[in-house]
Amino acid sequence: MQGQSCVLSKTVLSSTLLQHSSFTWACKLWRGVVRSMIYCSLEDTTDPKPIQFTTTTHSTATMSDLCVGINGFGRIGRLVLRACLQKGIKVVAINDPFIDLQYMVYMFKYDSTHGRYKGEVSMEDGKLIVDDHSISVFQCMKPHEIPWGKAGADYVVESTGVFLSIDKASSHIQGGAKRVVVSAPSPDAPMFVMGVNEDKYDPSSMTIVSNASCTTNCLAPLAKVIHDNFGIEEALMTTVHAYTATQKTVDGPSAKAWRDGRGAHQNIIPASTGAAKAVGKVIPELNGKLTGMAFRVPVADVSVVDLTCRLSRPGSYAEIKAAVKKAAEGPMKGYLGYTEDSVVSSDFIGDTHSSIFDAGAGISLNDNFVKLISWYDNEFGYSHRVADLLLYMHSKE
Repeated sequence: MQGQSCVLSKTVLSSTLLQHSSFTWACKLWRGVVRSMIYCSLEDTTDPKPIQFTTTTHSTATMSDLCVGINGFGRIGRLVLRACLQKGIKVVAINDPFIDLQYMVYMFKYDSTHGRYKGEVSMEDGKLIVDDHSISVFQCMKPHEIPWGKAGADYVVESTGVFLSIDKASSHIQGGAKRVVVSAPSPDAPMFVMGVNEDKYDPSSMTIVSNASCTTNCLAPLAKVIHDNFGIEEALMTTVHAYTATQKTVDGPSAKAWRDGRGAHQNIIPASTGAAKAVGKVIPELNGKLTGMAFRVPVADVSVVDLTCRLSRPGSYAEIKAAVKKAAEGPMKGYLGYTEDSVVSSDFIGDTHSSIFDAGAGISLNDNFVKLISWYDNEFGYSHRVADLLLYMHSKE
């Protein structure tokens, strides 16, 4: 078994899991149920011209002094590593008890959705080598056992989808990390959406924070622009969402939500989501005014938000488009995009924006009741926001 420290034999691991609270996590991971919680740019696409994409090429950015560890090397963990390399963030360690080093090399090199990593990926002396970056690899079951401090990781991205609460995520601090960013909604950690409320981050009191979900990252920038300019009286959101690793390839058991167990490639599946309500946490004025649902559909990546809202102040659809475009070119540049092209979902694979407003897809019943459409790469766009939040937090040290 490859990797450094905390490496357990299969016999010892099995024995330990039976006695340990991480057994539930292990079972889910073995079944592929919690491989990643993939829930959603710095290129401007504000003009009505073909959208410009940030591609997943090898790192050319100048490295910052920010050193990061990643816990969980599933969809989100691997794409966060790509995003960090592009943005000059030094990833010094990765922990995943279920992926050995040789398999890590393979999984990072090849991606069915985002393509092969353009740089060099190999292993040497028990470490993952990406281009000229050497990354320590650990296989610890318990977060407090991961030697983040020894590896030099000041910040940790918690991307297992398991250790979501402040209490559970704080275990990383015991291993030597100074701060933790949870790459999923948290039940109690402060939640941030870049371009919307990152200015509320307080380094003196916030050690564990959440980057919310990819859908909240898509919805919140659009909702903020509309609310700031026209006021949102009330709204309903629907996200037409790509399937994720938590779903089934064919019909299987799902005791909690029966429909979730149906074949992801065969069905449009109604599902619940807390993404709309979470907007009330990042934009308090919208608390209680917004809720929503999801449809899981048979596409591998890229989702779209439908925001239907009743406005407090009348505004024509042309005025709404102008307000969104102004924000996309100004204070939300890189987070909110704008297009008037006749686009479809696959056009946004690899787009690093949180949200791309589709000016041609929305409709207006009257000046107070509108339906607005915004796209997002629920994997890659979200991973770039995790990296951006890390950089923002580090800048406040």
